[in-house]
Amino acid sequence: MLKSVAVIVVPNFSMFEFGTACEVFGIDRSARGSGVPAFDFRVCTANPGNVPLKSGLSMNVGLGLEATQDADLVIMAPYGRDEELPGPVLEALRAADARGAWVMSICSGAFALARAGLLDGRRCTTHWHYSGQLAAEYPLVQVDENVLYVQDGNIISSAGTAAGIDACLHLVRVELGAHVAAAIARDMVVPPHRDGGQAQFIDRPMPTCGSAPMEKLLRWMVENLEHEHTVNDLAARVHMSPRTFARRFRSETGATPAAWLNSQRVLRAQELLESTDLNIDEIARESGFGHPVLLRHHFAKVLDTSPQSYRRAFRGQLAEAG
Repeated sequence: MLKSVAVIVVPNFSMFEFGTACEVFGIDRSARGSGVPAFDFRVCTANPGNVPLKSGLSMNVGLGLEATQDADLVIMAPYGRDEELPGPVLEALRAADARGAWVMSICSGAFALARAGLLDGRRCTTHWHYSGQLAAEYPLVQVDENVLYVQDGNIISSAGTAAGIDACLHLVRVELGAHVAAAIARDMVVPPHRDGGQAQFIDRPMPTCGSAPMEKLLRWMVENLEHEHTVNDLAARVHMSPRTFARRFRSETGATPAAWLNSQRVLRAQELLESTDLNIDEIARESGFGHPVLLRHHFAKVLDTSPQSYRRAFRGQLAEAG
């Protein structure tokens, strides 16, 4: 179970992307009654002391890289990708991978993972600005510039800025369940789930308060996942033509109506698998897939596992926590 998190920073690291990891894992929410545990959160560096940030500020970091040695998750914060990395940082990343810990990069932190050899033969992502450089410098790495984050085994890489939040919440969902990830997301006022395969850049990454009809429609769709929803029917509910609606929906959510609905149905299935004793047929109906074969297909596509395996893994973690 995910209990301890160590973030590695090096000179000229990026403040905001570093802050996404701090916001998800570094705040003690255990007393809020939402089921979120208190993580053992550590920030470390090769040479403890004042570490300069990319913004011109500096931060005092008191822990050395020994803080990574027993961490369940080691995160590489983004940094100036053309700068040399201290050898001990690369060794710490390799050691974490070798012992089976989760290893995550945010934005340009992927260059450190590639330099350490952790991405050879693996699929990964980084900010689309840097993806060409990463692919050119490390030809053994399979770079996908079009996604928010990628999980390949125990390695998770993410694109820039807010995609770091998505990657962190994805890992929370995998390790601790959808309800814990949703509780953290609610506290941060961000979406609880954006699929890793979503495009990095869209017209508007999230619905805004200025689009009340669309926000109302999204809430209604979540409340009626068990029903079929055609583009024509949805467009009629917000008094748009189907063509205008499809374009507007994608600009506000980053996905087609069908893809967005399927992601919400998978999320609902996760919640039911975690919190109920319903069988797979019942969960398929309750989550809106209708048939178990469709539930299994979309569950595997999004989470790379089966509903049964997900339920066993989650309940095993619950038993361990208890």
